[in-house]
Amino acid sequence: MEQRTRAQQLRRDATPAERLLWQHLSARKVAGTRFNRQVPIGPYICDFVARSVRLVIEVDGGQHGWQSDKDATRTHYLEGLGYTVMRFWNHDVTERTGGVVQRIEAVIAALPSPHPSRKREGSK
Repeated sequence: MEQRTRAQQLRRDATPAERLLWQHLSARKVAGTRFNRQVPIGPYICDFVARSVRLVIEVDGGQHGWQSDKDATRTHYLEGLGYTVMRFWNHDVTERTGGVVQRIEAVIAALPSPHPSRKREGSK
């Protein structure tokens, strides 16, 4: 299946945890940062991506407990492209949504500015 078609299917068939987190991430509600859902990056489709700050958020269900090697490979690949990867379990998102959002905000605040100010000519 083509990645774009698969990404569309994943958006349509989002888990309850993904839908809940999207309510908080959509429309620049977290730190004024724009997120997209189910974004293809290389061979992977990432749950949520903020390209401006190079942040990937993955919401993992129980299947990820037995595929941690695959997740580590995926994280390593994305970090190699300059992305910071955050992972949350479904139950963390559904039971502690506010805490998850606060952690995302804290990571965004700690990331380098996507638009560092340029040094003015003639200034030291």
